[in-house]
Amino acid sequence: MPTELSVRATQEEGMHFSMTARGHIVVTDYPLQPDAHGAGMRSLELLLASLASCAGGTLVALLRKLQQPAQGVEVNARAVRRDQDPTVLSEIAMEFVVRGTGLDKNMVSQALARAEAQMCPVWAMLKGGTPITYTLRIVQQ
Repeated sequence: MPTELSVRATQEEGMHFSMTARGHIVVTDYPLQPDAHGAGMRSLELLLASLASCAGGTLVALLRKLQQPAQGVEVNARAVRRDQDPTVLSEIAMEFVVRGTGLDKNMVSQALARAEAQMCPVWAMLKGGTPITYTLRIVQQ
């Protein structure tokens, strides 16, 4: 049975919004001056963060299932935004850094490939319209 998700976005002032879902609050802003800091992440930064956290969380879950002794996963995500409207992300690159002792590089690589191919829903939604590349770095501790 499909699961319904809901978020309430409330304008605070200017382009600053507070989003609420299940009692959690996230703040976004879209300052009109390109160099302005703003009150929160920009919407496309939040989308990129959603991809990074979904892909990272999926990888952690798969590594646990494979009994790989990962002690930490970090995802560094970068994107290029078009200058023309709509200013969508035209390409995304992610670097996965997996730390641990006794990690099997092949198993970690297979888990990451599975996260991309069939497990991470945000990745699945974005990759049809945006090229996404990734690299993997394993840090044996």
